[in-house]
Amino acid sequence: MRAATYSAYSQDNSTLSVTDQPDPKVAPGTVLIEVRGAGVNPVDWKIMTGYLDGLMDVVFPVIPGWDVAGVVTAVGPDTPEFAVGDEVYAYARKEVVHGGTFAELVAVPAESVAAKPRSLDFVQAGAVPLAGLTALKALQRTWLSPDGAGKTVLIHGGSGGVGGFAIQIAKAAGARVIATASEPNHDYLRELGAEPVTYGAGLPDRVRALAPDGVDAVVDFVGGVEQDTLAVLADGGKHASVADAEVTEHGGDYLWVRPSHDGLVFLAELIDAGKVKVDVAQTFGLDSVGEAFDVSRAGHTRGKLVIVPTEQG
Repeated sequence: MRAATYSAYSQDNSTLSVTDQPDPKVAPGTVLIEVRGAGVNPVDWKIMTGYLDGLMDVVFPVIPGWDVAGVVTAVGPDTPEFAVGDEVYAYARKEVVHGGTFAELVAVPAESVAAKPRSLDFVQAGAVPLAGLTALKALQRTWLSPDGAGKTVLIHGGSGGVGGFAIQIAKAAGARVIATASEPNHDYLRELGAEPVTYGAGLPDRVRALAPDGVDAVVDFVGGVEQDTLAVLADGGKHASVADAEVTEHGGDYLWVRPSHDGLVFLAELIDAGKVKVDVAQTFGLDSVGEAFDVSRAGHTRGKLVIVPTEQG
C-alpha cells in the first residue's frame, strides 16, 4: 500500500514522503479499512517533533493520522461486529505510534470503530472522530447529562475544530453557550448557536456581562486561560482543559480523549438528526500531507482539513 511516512523526528515536513509499505496485518478483534477520508489534527504534525515521545512508544517509519472513515475490506478472527463492505469511521489511536491513517489501508481495533454517519460522505466523516470525541468528553466531564438542560457553558476556542463540535453538542443538549474567538469569527460562532466574546485581556468582564452569576461549566481548547476560567466559573461549576495540565491544581480535569465506539455512535446520531454539522475546509492527497500540516500549523483555517488517499466512488 501507499502511505505518507517519516523516518525521524523533524521540526518541519522535510522527512515526510509517500512510500510503499506492507499492507497492515489483520489481528483478532480488528478490521482493515480502506481509507476514504482521514482528518488532520494538530497532534499529527506535533508527533513529528517528538511531542509524544515521553508518553508513547514510537516505531519508525511512522505513518501519521488518527482519524479515518472508509470501507471495511477484511475482518480479523472473532470480529463479529463488522463485515466486509461496511462503511465505518474511527478514532484510530493505538498504543504505539506507527501505523496511522494517512495511508490507503489501516487496521483498527473493532472497539474503536462505528458505523459511519449515514448523512455524511467519507470525507466529512473522516473529519469527525478525534475532534468530535474530544468535544464530547470535555462536556461529559463538566456537565453533559440528561438533566443538563438550562446550563450555561463557556467554550474557550469556539471557532476551532474541537470548539465547533462542542458548541453544537452543547446546544443539542439544551445548554446556553458562550464561546471565545477573534472578532472575524463571531458570525461563525453565531451560526453554530453560540454567543461570541472576544478572547484576551478583559475576557472575564465580557463573560460576566452576559452571565452575571457566572457560568456552570468551562471547557478549554486553547490553553493559557485558567485564570479567566476561575474568574467566571460559578460556585459548584466544573471545568476541563485539553491544553493545560495545570487545571488539575484548581479542581479541573485535564483530558486525553480515548477511542470510543459508543462515543462515535452518539455523535453519528446527532449528525444524522441534523443537530451537528461538519465543515470541511480543504482536502489533500497523500502526496500533499506536508502541505496540509503547514496549513494546520498556521492556525487560520475554519473547518477541518482531510487527507483523501483513494479516489471517491
